[in-house]
Amino acid sequence: MKVAIYCRLSEEDRDKQNETDDSGSIQNQKAMLLQYSMEQGWELYNIYSDDDYAGADRRRPEFNRLLKDAEEKKFDIVLCKTQSRFTRELELVEKYIHGLFPIWGIRFVSIVDNADTANKGNKKSRQINGLVNEWYLEDMSENIKSVLTSRRQNGYHIGAFALYGYKKDPDQKGHLIIDDEAADVVREVFTLFSQGYGKTAIARMLNDRGIPNPTEYKRLHGLRYKQPMRKNSTLWKYFAISDMLVNEIYIGNMVQGKYGSISYKTKQNKPRPKSEWYIVEGTHEPIIDRELWYRVQTMIAERAKPCYTGEVGLFAKKVRCANCGYTMRSSKSGERRYLQCSNRHIAKDACIGSFISVPKLERIVIDELNRLAKEFLDKDELERGIEFCDNLEVQRKRLKSDIAVYEKKIDEYSKGIRELYMDKVKGIISENDFAEMSKSFTSERSRLEMAVSDSQRQLSELAKKIKVGDDRREIAERYTNLEHLNREIVETLIDYITVDKRIPGTRDVPVEIHWNF
Repeated sequence: MKVAIYCRLSEEDRDKQNETDDSGSIQNQKAMLLQYSMEQGWELYNIYSDDDYAGADRRRPEFNRLLKDAEEKKFDIVLCKTQSRFTRELELVEKYIHGLFPIWGIRFVSIVDNADTANKGNKKSRQINGLVNEWYLEDMSENIKSVLTSRRQNGYHIGAFALYGYKKDPDQKGHLIIDDEAADVVREVFTLFSQGYGKTAIARMLNDRGIPNPTEYKRLHGLRYKQPMRKNSTLWKYFAISDMLVNEIYIGNMVQGKYGSISYKTKQNKPRPKSEWYIVEGTHEPIIDRELWYRVQTMIAERAKPCYTGEVGLFAKKVRCANCGYTMRSSKSGERRYLQCSNRHIAKDACIGSFISVPKLERIVIDELNRLAKEFLDKDELERGIEFCDNLEVQRKRLKSDIAVYEKKIDEYSKGIRELYMDKVKGIISENDFAEMSKSFTSERSRLEMAVSDSQRQLSELAKKIKVGDDRREIAERYTNLEHLNREIVETLIDYITVDKRIPGTRDVPVEIHWNF
């Protein structure tokens, strides 16, 4: 019998020399489980170990590798210290330990709480363990929330990363101290803005001098940081300057709780309204003095007022640079409005810089829209479209009929597996006989389920094609012979637009429109 050992530790390790090392607890788990395997005479297949992962985290890399190998029947037994080491979720206990593992011919054993799927008599105890672990997760989540809320209300820093300009105090948990090198850059940003420099200009000045942005600075100094998701991540951007200039942490106030978790079962967060933030004044040494802070806040407010008209720009958040993928920003020269890449001015090599006037882009969109309208209002084309839709309708009916047949057969195979399982429970057939006999049923059912999934996908695509045949004519009729666009039309018709750099020697700007229809 081949055994796969699974170990997990969720608490933050304090006995590691390096992040890649195993903690002492993981080493103890491995030693205990290896000793047990030897006593049982089992052959070790592999050790799967997740360090610093919670029992409710389904993204555990080794846990998922274990499940994949189990499905491929690379071993016979999964061995853990306790059932909660495998999972704390009752749903996963039922899905894998009581559901898929028996079908795959996998035995589950945990030695401390005596869970063993070869022992039919302790199934209820395994389910109770799962339920208790689920309650534990929920209670632990509420307890952690209350502790974190209390620490936030008392002004302790509880984040994983210190804000750029600060670092965590090694002598006092939850306290921030100034990082002198980064703090000098923060002071320079506030001073330059107070002297009249714009946010993009400040970003360009920092990039030209080779000053790394906050993420790159932390990486270079071996500090914890959040992995960037975009290109040119080492450069300062407009939004980094903008966020810095309004962050109260730089005047000594602790601001936390801007985001809150959706559920204890997921790590997803959602923004919270400012009224629910935790703001505590005077928790740490300020980098920016109050006089400079208030001067900058006044300038930000004054600069915002003349630009605000109460209207959203015609192409706001709809136009992207074809070179770097960033959303293009609106600018104004006299009475004429332009769209330009937000990376265009931050550094020499950040982007070659896409640029187009709003009236020119509007004309391109209208011309293309009128061309499409003419094409789809053409009578012969319309008749061919109707005929095409009729053929699609025939295909749709055939697919629905096939799906009904597949689903009926799936029900039959599922019923067969259930009957075999009851025979196994009653002792009519053995565990091995059940695994062997249900194997072909399960395989055929999986094939039919894939056929249903594929047919439903085809059905969905046909429905879209049929709908497009109707929608395109309706849209074309509504938006024929336009002279100007408005925001409603842009929102309705356009998913996004990419704009490239002007073709040298011409006035042509390559534009690609991605429609919503």
